[in-house]
Amino acid sequence: MRDSSSHRRTSHAAQRPTAHRRTAVALVGVSVLIATAVQTGAAAAAPEKAPSAAGKVIPGAESVQLTPAQRAELIREANATKADTAKDLGLGAKEKLVVRDVLKDGDGTLHTRYERTYDGLPVLGGDLVVESTEADATEAVVKATRARIAPATTTAAVPAAKAEKQALAAAKAEDAKSPDVNRAPRKVIWAASGTPTVAYETVVGGVQHDGTPQELHVITDATTGEQLFEWEAIETGTGNTVYSGTVDLTTTQSGSTFNLRDGARGNHRTYNLNRGTSGTGTLFSGSDDVWGNGSPSNLESAAADAHYGAALTWDYYKNVHGRNGIRGDGVGAYSRVHYGNNYVNAFWSDSCFCMTYGDGSGNANPLTSIDVAAHEMTHGLTSNTAGLNYSGESGGLNEATSDVFGATVEFYAANSSDPGDYLIGEEINIRGDGTPLRYMDRPSRDGNSKDSWYSGIGSIDVHYSSGPANHFFYLLSEGSGTKTINGVTYNSPTADNLPVTGIGRDKAEKIWFRALTTKFTSTTNYAGARTGTLAAAGELYGTTSAEYKAVQDAWAGVAVGARSDGGGGGGGGTSFENGTDVSIPDNGAAVTSSITVSGRTGNAPSNLQVAVDIVHTYIGDLQVQLIAPDGTAYTLKAYGTGGSADNLNTTYTVNASSEVANGTWQLRVQDNAAVDTGHISGWTLTFP
Repeated sequence: MRDSSSHRRTSHAAQRPTAHRRTAVALVGVSVLIATAVQTGAAAAAPEKAPSAAGKVIPGAESVQLTPAQRAELIREANATKADTAKDLGLGAKEKLVVRDVLKDGDGTLHTRYERTYDGLPVLGGDLVVESTEADATEAVVKATRARIAPATTTAAVPAAKAEKQALAAAKAEDAKSPDVNRAPRKVIWAASGTPTVAYETVVGGVQHDGTPQELHVITDATTGEQLFEWEAIETGTGNTVYSGTVDLTTTQSGSTFNLRDGARGNHRTYNLNRGTSGTGTLFSGSDDVWGNGSPSNLESAAADAHYGAALTWDYYKNVHGRNGIRGDGVGAYSRVHYGNNYVNAFWSDSCFCMTYGDGSGNANPLTSIDVAAHEMTHGLTSNTAGLNYSGESGGLNEATSDVFGATVEFYAANSSDPGDYLIGEEINIRGDGTPLRYMDRPSRDGNSKDSWYSGIGSIDVHYSSGPANHFFYLLSEGSGTKTINGVTYNSPTADNLPVTGIGRDKAEKIWFRALTTKFTSTTNYAGARTGTLAAAGELYGTTSAEYKAVQDAWAGVAVGARSDGGGGGGGGTSFENGTDVSIPDNGAAVTSSITVSGRTGNAPSNLQVAVDIVHTYIGDLQVQLIAPDGTAYTLKAYGTGGSADNLNTTYTVNASSEVANGTWQLRVQDNAAVDTGHISGWTLTFP
């Protein structure tokens, strides 16, 4: 039986419907939606690289494209040394690392992403990224939590049955139909918010109110029975069927049968659910290599759009960002079309590693447009890199990431039937008035999304809390004010009413991708996103570059942080970080680690958040203080003789009385015990 790859021409609006399912044409083979924010570990400063010419990427800064074999070898090497890495990071004896992903820069720098276990239990919210040089020297570490993983117990006082009952009740509260337990409660360490504690994770299935499958994860404290957290793992989005004209598709021929299987892109397949809501469906196949006729009534038309969108997204990530498949392993996901009846949505699911598309109201508008396909496939990328929790501020960033790359893939496609734009779902007419689903230049135009960050934004739906990040990306790409791009007129305001000059979409997308894959973690919030994108811009273009300053200004334009010239000073938790390693002597002398704060407005910096990361072998007679620029000292922690190992890697809240916000702030550590050794591995100062 012969098996070969071919490109195939797909008919959309340009081709008239025919009476038969296929035409005898021989072609030449040329070979969605969910609530509590958690803090992020701030991104560490980048190692110095060769300077760049103005506007050019610094040599060696970008990730290189790895073959599956090269990636597998790097993962094998990381696994072989993970015990030593855990020791170098100062992790406890019961903590172990699990390698999840590896990226490599052109200069040999490695970005290795790890999960953690504690006493054999998965640590949810314990993920971290280690940046190391070719010489195996650790340059920086980004952590999802700074809390020390040392729960009081790993023994559950609450029976698993109670956690299961609570999870089912939570599902009903989410308006799910016929909820059932997909995965029985498993014991974990919950570290994504608060003090790490032993907990149960229960996964509940069923169907959400709009017909979307449910995969609700519920976290229950295993010592008290309190519900700690929940998130929906089915990540949904909404778009439209944009018939992209006549396009080439890569298919596979086996004997006399053609299949919608893309052998050039990890064997991506497109299946027909035929209005069903479970299973894989039937692989689209037939006796010729022409698919669809441009009409939604022909089931192949939506399949062709989905297949085309998946191919575009694969090519975009490979050619623009050097990623070989959304997992980086050269393996393709798959697509399912014609889900349910009148289902007005599309979604990504980790459990099937697939994208699924409904046919819209009246089954007349399949949700298989380029931007929707890229949006859903990007959820898979996010899941396999940063793993942003689909809830709270991290959930908003998750959704924004899919919108960002949905837009950039649409521009990359350069399809004259669907020109690139900063509108999401612009063709579906879901509101019945011809307006898009979302606007990146001014998100509030949809009536629900937010233009700028504010305290409490993490409590709204993730599709609306995504607004500030979408707005940031537009401002960074195109700048503020009125302009027309590809026939669409935009008018983007800023939170501080000051202008922002864009750096171009090509640079903005590289900054966001690098931040996503090397700086963001599962708990990254808006303050952390600012820190991460600044670190990415610094690595790519230099910290004195116009691109770096534009990132500062674009974030200030959505009320996150200060401007590059020191103006503004919005919310979002304006963060300042020092990742420099400072040794702590055992001779009683005090050491300090300093952060220079500038560009803030206002007076008393009340409710400062001080994230402290101190590695120590033994704690005795140790004092940790924050020193304000005016000399006022605030004690974060003080231990007496005999010591304690608690709270040395955690976040403290300081109700500062000092009126001095700008200037040099110091973390002062003094150790009077002669048996101690340690170092300050980093700390972050965040203003409300």
